[in-house]
Amino acid sequence: MSIITTTSTSERATSTAKSRTIFDPATGEPVGEAPVHTLEDLEVAIRGAAAAQPAWAALGHEARSAALLKAADAVERSAEELAHLLSREQGKPLNGPNARFEVGGCAAWLRATAATPLDPETVVDDGETRAELHYRPIGVVGAIGPWNWPMLITVWQIAPALRMGNAVVVKPSEYTPLSVLALIKVINEELPEGLLSVVSGGRDVGARLAEHPAIGKVMFTGSTATGKAIIKSSADTVKRLTLELGGNDAGIVLPDADPKTIAEGLFWGAFINTGQTCAALKRLYVHDDIYDAVCDELTKVAAAMPMGVGLDENNVLGPLQNRQQFDIVARLVEAAKASGARVLLGGNPDTGQPGNFYPTTLVADIDNNNPLVAEEQFGPALPIIRYSAVDEAVAMANALDVGLGASVWSADPSAARKVASRIQAGTVWINAHGMVNPLIPFGGSKQSGYGLEFGVEGLKALGVPQVING
Repeated sequence: MSIITTTSTSERATSTAKSRTIFDPATGEPVGEAPVHTLEDLEVAIRGAAAAQPAWAALGHEARSAALLKAADAVERSAEELAHLLSREQGKPLNGPNARFEVGGCAAWLRATAATPLDPETVVDDGETRAELHYRPIGVVGAIGPWNWPMLITVWQIAPALRMGNAVVVKPSEYTPLSVLALIKVINEELPEGLLSVVSGGRDVGARLAEHPAIGKVMFTGSTATGKAIIKSSADTVKRLTLELGGNDAGIVLPDADPKTIAEGLFWGAFINTGQTCAALKRLYVHDDIYDAVCDELTKVAAAMPMGVGLDENNVLGPLQNRQQFDIVARLVEAAKASGARVLLGGNPDTGQPGNFYPTTLVADIDNNNPLVAEEQFGPALPIIRYSAVDEAVAMANALDVGLGASVWSADPSAARKVASRIQAGTVWINAHGMVNPLIPFGGSKQSGYGLEFGVEGLKALGVPQVING
């Protein structure tokens, strides 16, 4: 039985007679039927999770970690089928840092989460007082995921939640439910009944999950606007929250950087997943001394990257996942063109072809206040802005109300780190952009959200701290 045909009902939840067709954003062809679950279905899933959670918590870290390792094995056994489904539903190609990469990341994150130690911390032991800090399970966690990295971000949410003894109810994006349904089906091969469920519903389901009194924590990755709505919905029950929200990441290229050496890193920092990544490089500041050279080298790299249907093994860039996002990118690029900015590559979509393909686009000599710079494009269009003094570049990088990630590019890592320390972002990379690691904490500043994921800090965020004093 294929993964697709077994996802017409919610894993470990309930079934529903309603469904809707999911279409391939590259071809417009149907991928499969996704269930449309209701608020009643959500209630059943939450009750099942609450019933399963105490026994799971009682197993302890060692047994729960062992189950996560088996889940990673299960993901790897189904890796190729999962990658093909992901490519068809989300649009990302099989190769490059895309579908196969994402599925592999799911297994890697499950394993890393299982292997990360979290021992009680002795905070005082002076002969008279002994105090230890422990982390207890929260209970039932709600995980609301996005459409850009639907499988991987779901694992980022559920792996630490499960490891810490919680049950989880997942609400996938309405754009990519099949991928998440399939992933949860595979992971559930190694988990107790009811512990992990997925409810594939509309916005009403997400809103109810955020306010439900039986949900002790909500993890959300998505837009700042939706994050604010979740904060409001969660207030009456004082839920714990981890929010990874929108970003408009800046990259600063210092004058000593080698344009040819950094060009490919700049490209993938900006265009991984065809630019549909919260922590992608979305505005690039380049010093006058090497501005033209960086533009030239980056254009050469970008022009050589094939874009097309994801199941074609030759492609490394795909379509935008949905038409709404295509329209946003098109609007912002048109605003740049209307302002007189110089288009180095792309900017001319073929609206006569099937699929949501927007060509790889580089825009130079653009004003920092242009909408393509000031707004998050979340697609394959990168504005390149000149600067003449590092203080000016830092000020422009910090000017927005978001701060998820940023990067500094230089032949001198020490100089780059000094600039990085002045940037208001949760993570600042040196000579790279957007590289995440399951052992390194990740989270945003300003309106890019709050809370940390990954590593020990990510585990702590899925527990309730308890001090045992005496």
